[in-house]
Amino acid sequence: MSVLDEREVVRERTVSVYDFRRPATLAREHSRVLELAFETYARQWGTQLTAKVRVKSVVRLEDVSMLSYDEYAASLPAVTAMVLCTVEGHDSKLVVQFPAPAALGWVNRMLGASNDSPMPDRKFTQIEQALVKGLMDEALEDLGYSLGPLLSETVRVDTIQYNSQFAQAAAPSELMIVAAFTMNVGDMSAPATLAVPASILLGRLKKVNPTDNRGDAAARVTAQLERVPVELSVRLSTSFVTPSQVLGLAVGDVLTLPHLENRPFDLTLDGTRLATAAPARNGSRAAAVIVTIEENHR
Repeated sequence: MSVLDEREVVRERTVSVYDFRRPATLAREHSRVLELAFETYARQWGTQLTAKVRVKSVVRLEDVSMLSYDEYAASLPAVTAMVLCTVEGHDSKLVVQFPAPAALGWVNRMLGASNDSPMPDRKFTQIEQALVKGLMDEALEDLGYSLGPLLSETVRVDTIQYNSQFAQAAAPSELMIVAAFTMNVGDMSAPATLAVPASILLGRLKKVNPTDNRGDAAARVTAQLERVPVELSVRLSTSFVTPSQVLGLAVGDVLTLPHLENRPFDLTLDGTRLATAAPARNGSRAAAVIVTIEENHR
């Protein structure tokens, strides 16, 4: 890769803003479980769209995060299709969001169109809404299969809203697990999101994949570090030579070292002297006997 290519890669990197004032974050173990579940859902959703729309469709998971409903709604376009779904036994609603023109393109294909033409950004007609609800019913079945024990309740399509600022699926401060997707249907690409009330998933995540107790984290890190293998060296005193001497070395040459014959060797770790040692033997192997220990507080 050239320097210019590397610069392009650097420019394309995105930065996610993290609010340290809000302690609500997903544990790494829980985040991984959700990523695997939503990746499975993305594959199922793409397969379902391919069968219904009759054109190759691929849905790819981009990110999983936890946001308040107010933050989630603010991240969406002001005008967009939001399918609000009731979750049995819960007041808050699950949300499936995608651009209305993208959904109209799916409907256009379902009704027999052979190409992807630009679609207007408008509300659905009754027929279009019925077709979109049919797609969502099957998508929700796939969601239940993908999340498994994390979402055991029955989920049904309730209403379709077109303004993200007025669609009240949950209280503004309520936390939502938000999965972001990219949907490629034929030649058309569109972003989509799925928001599930966090109160439904978090308790079950702890049962499916419990997190470790962090109370003894410092002691565990110390114990792990104590078992990490390190490379110790037993060496003579350093000798300095010129490049010409190095280039002129040949078999049989003798290098004079400043190390006295009766002086112990240095026992070093990453260039730092820890102790001195005398040559010894342990069976058929060479060994070093520790003579002195260095007091080093670096």
